[in-house]
Amino acid sequence: MPAAKPAGQPAAIAVLETGPLVEGVLLKRYKRFLADVELAEAGPNGELPGTVVTAHCPNTGPMTGVLHPGGRVRLRHDPSPSRKLAWTWEQAEAPGAGGQPIWVGVNTALPNRLVRATIEAGLLEHWLGPIAAIKAEVPYGENRRSRIDLLLTPAAGAADPRPIYVEVKNTTWTQGELALFPDTVTERGQKHLQELAALPPGARAVLLPCLSRGDVRRFAPGDAADPRYGVLFRTALAAGVEVLPCIFSFSGGQVLWQGVAAVEPSQPAA
Repeated sequence: MPAAKPAGQPAAIAVLETGPLVEGVLLKRYKRFLADVELAEAGPNGELPGTVVTAHCPNTGPMTGVLHPGGRVRLRHDPSPSRKLAWTWEQAEAPGAGGQPIWVGVNTALPNRLVRATIEAGLLEHWLGPIAAIKAEVPYGENRRSRIDLLLTPAAGAADPRPIYVEVKNTTWTQGELALFPDTVTERGQKHLQELAALPPGARAVLLPCLSRGDVRRFAPGDAADPRYGVLFRTALAAGVEVLPCIFSFSGGQVLWQGVAAVEPSQPAA
């Protein structure tokens, strides 16, 4: 279980700016990558409220608990000649653990940037130690056919000089204040656990669930969705893999770090 947040640490710290987002109402999500949204406010190119736009859905999973047709969403407008769609679905409003609606980050491309910014801000030094360098997408694993999300090099004089391999997982599925990953069978995620478990003791291996909603306090593997992942999760813990679930909330145009969640080795019965 991760150590408690250091005394005196602020409750929430801004680590990333999202840029301007446009609110709308989700009409439907289809073909995994597409979502039709009715804008609730004027768009950057003069789109009127009520205009229906098609946005890229950067989350191909079932989006358990955050996919609510008729619910509020936030879109980013980022036209580019290399993109087929100018709009990207970034956040969804979902029922929070305390009964109040909250904003949840649904873009699976964001967590790596978010975690890197959090490390660079020194917010995880209590758990990771001082970091001198960060590299992304470094080959590793059997025959070096996989890529680790982040490879950290400890600073000179760090208590533990071993390299730190960090695998980031976007997490939005919850049971009350308990965050769960995955929300569907993930052979890729299973493979990542096995590769992380093979790294100690020569290197530190860290599974970092990016808890993209601020209403959670604990994390567990989603045994109900992927029983094999749960088994591999517990095997990885026994092999020395560290689990560092980071809690983030979304407020205005900022993403806030809210600390590290406690870890439970298995999903409790519903």
